[in-house]
Amino acid sequence: MVDQAQDHRLKERVGGTIVVVRDLEDARDRDLVRRVRTGDEEAFRTLFRRYGSSAKGLAFRLVRQSFIAEEIVQEAFLALWRDPGRYREERGSFRAWLMSTVHHRAVDAVRREEAQRRRGREHVPETDVEDIAQNVVEQADMAQSRQQVRAALEDIPSEQRQVLEMMYYEGKTQSTIAEELDLPLGTVKSRTLLGMRRLRGLLPRGDG
Repeated sequence: MVDQAQDHRLKERVGGTIVVVRDLEDARDRDLVRRVRTGDEEAFRTLFRRYGSSAKGLAFRLVRQSFIAEEIVQEAFLALWRDPGRYREERGSFRAWLMSTVHHRAVDAVRREEAQRRRGREHVPETDVEDIAQNVVEQADMAQSRQQVRAALEDIPSEQRQVLEMMYYEGKTQSTIAEELDLPLGTVKSRTLLGMRRLRGLLPRGDG
């Protein structure tokens, strides 16, 4: 007689392979991913609503900063949208794959943060380093209207925008920003430079 527990498992054919689906929820996730492969935005949003919160919780437990955890989850889902084939159905459930992806990205983020912190300690004192970002902000302010700068800031990553807004609108130094955000000075400098490069590219060039 067939084991009753096995009756609750679903079997699907993926290519030439029979895949055992653990439960109905897993089967629904697989169907949603297949729809994402066809460009179905609603299927993508459904997956995000279903797992975005738990994925962020996992990332936060590792990185301990909410905005970084949120960025990690967004990057993981964006990678899925760009290349749904990253998820291989025969290797397990979508949830397990997503959580593994988020975990790896979070660990990488922690390692990058630690490396930046080490580099920050190796830097010479800030008084001996030209504040490049402040110069760029002043140049941007001379060439562009405040409204153009604000609009351009909306199009850069949130962690870079936060640092630039604190500098541009609140007049704070990188050291002050590092203290207020509880970040290594090297991290603030890195985000500033990356943000200013993006900002330069977004702002229309002057005639001069």
